[in-house]
Amino acid sequence: MSRKFKKSRDYLQKGPKNLVIMVILLVVSFAMLQYFAGAIQKINTLSYRTFIDKVEQDEVKAVLVEGNEIRGTLTDNKPFETVFPEGDKDLWPLLKAHKIDIVARSANTAGQFTFWHFLLLMMAILGGMGVWHFLRQTRGGGSGGGGGLFNMGKSKAKMFMPSMLKETFDSVAGADEAKEELKDIVDYLKNPSKFGRLGAKMTRGVLLVGEPGTGKTLLARAVAGEANCPFFSISGSDFIEVFVGVGAARVRDLFEQARKKAPAIIFIDEIDAVGRHRGSGLGGGHDEREQTLNQLLTEMDGFETSKESVIVIAATNRQDVLDKALLRPGRFDRIVHMPYPDLKSREQILKVHASKVNLDPEVDLQKIARGTPGFSGADLQNIVNEAAISASKRDSKTVKIQDFEEARDKMTLGKERKSLLLTEEDKKVTAYHEAGHALVALLMPADSDPLHKITIIPRGGSLGVTHSLPEREKYTQSREEMIATIMMCLGGRIAEEMEFGKMYTGAYSDFTKASQIARNMVRYYGMSQELGTVIYGQEQTDYKYSQKTAEQIDKAVKELVDTCYNDARALVELNRDKLDKLAKELLEKETLYAKEVYKLLDIEPRPDFKWTNEEEDESEAMAGNPPQIDSDSEKATA
Repeated sequence: MSRKFKKSRDYLQKGPKNLVIMVILLVVSFAMLQYFAGAIQKINTLSYRTFIDKVEQDEVKAVLVEGNEIRGTLTDNKPFETVFPEGDKDLWPLLKAHKIDIVARSANTAGQFTFWHFLLLMMAILGGMGVWHFLRQTRGGGSGGGGGLFNMGKSKAKMFMPSMLKETFDSVAGADEAKEELKDIVDYLKNPSKFGRLGAKMTRGVLLVGEPGTGKTLLARAVAGEANCPFFSISGSDFIEVFVGVGAARVRDLFEQARKKAPAIIFIDEIDAVGRHRGSGLGGGHDEREQTLNQLLTEMDGFETSKESVIVIAATNRQDVLDKALLRPGRFDRIVHMPYPDLKSREQILKVHASKVNLDPEVDLQKIARGTPGFSGADLQNIVNEAAISASKRDSKTVKIQDFEEARDKMTLGKERKSLLLTEEDKKVTAYHEAGHALVALLMPADSDPLHKITIIPRGGSLGVTHSLPEREKYTQSREEMIATIMMCLGGRIAEEMEFGKMYTGAYSDFTKASQIARNMVRYYGMSQELGTVIYGQEQTDYKYSQKTAEQIDKAVKELVDTCYNDARALVELNRDKLDKLAKELLEKETLYAKEVYKLLDIEPRPDFKWTNEEEDESEAMAGNPPQIDSDSEKATA
């Protein structure tokens, strides 16, 4: 195939847009051609009398007669035209007498090729090429590829062959229990006869349940990588189409492809998009989504009689909305939970991602892991990446601990707002507010989390933050711990009132958190003596309660918060000198770590407090919760 022909073919395949442009150019070219042709060969219009005179003088060479119109050329080859009157019977004998070439034609224009004929021809060509392009697209042959109207029922799943899968269980840090559950799947895919010899039927479907970012997709790819088998990946939303029946057709095509490549793994991400409870959709349960779910249920049941080793792995963070038929044994037999990583898992995840950056030898990843409870694997990856970006902006050769500190604060609070201009009064209010939080935290018993850092540097919507440091992974909380947290939340407002004698709006987020903890203690945890150990849930749940009970709940919550407020105020009043000293130091340094605060206030550290040795370079090892107290919110002041 010549290069020129190939270019022309590619040009035509670009679609109707190029066809329209091409036809327009042809029409314009024809019009210009007719215009210039008429301008070059100008036709003279003669009167009939003049025409007769020239015939008699033998100046006419040839004529074309159409109806009562005459066109012809003179002996000097100049064209002319005229009209003869009807009923003139002397014209023909005159033309014959002077031996003039005569061509006669009936008075219709069927054979006359004019501009409008050309235009109609071009429109017909355009229509034909448009139909051709449509048929080509519907058969999936367009330049975009990947389907069309007739290929709409084809699966959109991406197939990854074993050579394309680099992930293994070693690539997934943490999630030890989940990996243990999935090792049986790997063994079955590698050696199905191992289980069949004793009559065991291997799990046909595995449902991975976890919050976003916990590594569900990565773990599914790791299973395929360990089993060294093809991996079909698709999202639940890829099955859904506006046309009824398309989703079911795609499900059939997907399983058909997987059986041809067996042993194989089908991974359906966000299966809740297609697997929700039936009967709640449009059309009384006959909508496209539910038809797709029915086909999925049928295909998974079909595995019982199939010899092919095909495992379905699905992922969702909304197990509660899935149809019961989808979760019954024989379909998704195993439900593997992917919780937020614990301390050990977070450290392993950080090691995986930190191995890709130039880490400073003094960075302790265990302390960073200890300071990030509730962070998902994706969050931890982002922390390492943000720390590397911070180090790059400083032109540092390595990623240091302060880069991780900056990354954590940026993720939880937002970027430092250097352009925010605060008045001296605003700074002083913020300093006393944060000093109140910190002082209550320092003076509380060992039930509360110890202090980690105080700062009055504005970030995001916050003008200052007090961080607390959990010394261990916590899975339950005592009543005393929650009381201590409420008192710490209220310490900011207490300090403001004691110093300035008036209230500010910065305690809005503190009150929100304190109220929520107190309400949970009363309604869900049975920690109210008046209401006892009874759960009082939302009105739309099974735990309904009367208006009188609602009033009792409100009263119990208020009494609990008021008691915490009075106790915290008494604590601050007894240590007023420490409050003033701490606020003054904050105004000067803006950020204080726990070790500096203990020395400043001459307070003995708690028995469970762990000293760090990074204080000298003002980059104490990062370890702390996402901010426990978020004060002076701009949202509140607005």
